[in-house]
Amino acid sequence: MNIDGWLLFEISLAGLGTGGLYALTALAFVIVYKATRVVNIAIGEMLMMGAYLFLAFSSTFLLPLWLAIPLAILASALMGGLIERTLIRPMMGEPPLSSFMVTVGLAPILIGLVELIWTADQQRLLEFFPSKPIVIGEAFVSPKVFYGFWIACVFITLVLVLFRYWRGGVALRATASDQAAAYSMGINVPKVFSMAWMLAGAIAGVAGIVVGSIGGLSSAMGVFGLSVLVVVIFGGLDSVLGTLVGGLFVGIIEALAGFYLGGEYKIIATFGLLVLILMVRPYGLFGTHEIERL
Repeated sequence: MNIDGWLLFEISLAGLGTGGLYALTALAFVIVYKATRVVNIAIGEMLMMGAYLFLAFSSTFLLPLWLAIPLAILASALMGGLIERTLIRPMMGEPPLSSFMVTVGLAPILIGLVELIWTADQQRLLEFFPSKPIVIGEAFVSPKVFYGFWIACVFITLVLVLFRYWRGGVALRATASDQAAAYSMGINVPKVFSMAWMLAGAIAGVAGIVVGSIGGLSSAMGVFGLSVLVVVIFGGLDSVLGTLVGGLFVGIIEALAGFYLGGEYKIIATFGLLVLILMVRPYGLFGTHEIERL
């Protein structure tokens, strides 16, 4: 089989575009896990809510884009804080499985809320990406995918800078390393938990707006979170670097499998990769290998 180099490059670029959004959403997942040790299985549904909140501000309330986008992100952050305060904080001190099951139950609740308010019909967001085709050599890239990738890169960089230099980011890292030590140093750990969920909600809101602008809105958008879960496990539940590498890698694998094998093989390739990494490195490529002493 002859492989067209430019075609392969074009498919890989499309995969990188999707992978950037996977990495951005996975970053929201990892922030919550590192700070609170809660596996948030509802991250895809939080992304979906961010997209629908933008739809409400831009199409229902007819606000200009420059106002609708930040309001949707802010509302997503407040949603994250509300989830932590009402559902997650009461579970502090309980077995990790209890918090995990809360997020499992949260996912259908958010789906039902969307269907009650906006119905289950697919909807479109207002177009805000440039429509001029992106051509690199002989390869064509969808403008939405191209600009979506760079938006993901900007927000990932912004979060990493906040983690490094912002006082709240330092508190997040300290709490992630050792909650008991963070308490002893005077850090308000419950407040850090809320901050982690709010930051994750804001990031999910950004990802939801971009994903919704590319593929449209529906109550099934949460399926995006399944691939994000693969990314997180592949890279490591507690590794920011792992989310970046894993997101790009999974995006490319999905794009190649979808093109050369057929769209129905994308999910097989994604979860085949998940099974493989669990068999070889159960804690992910860059995850922390915790040693239990008996």
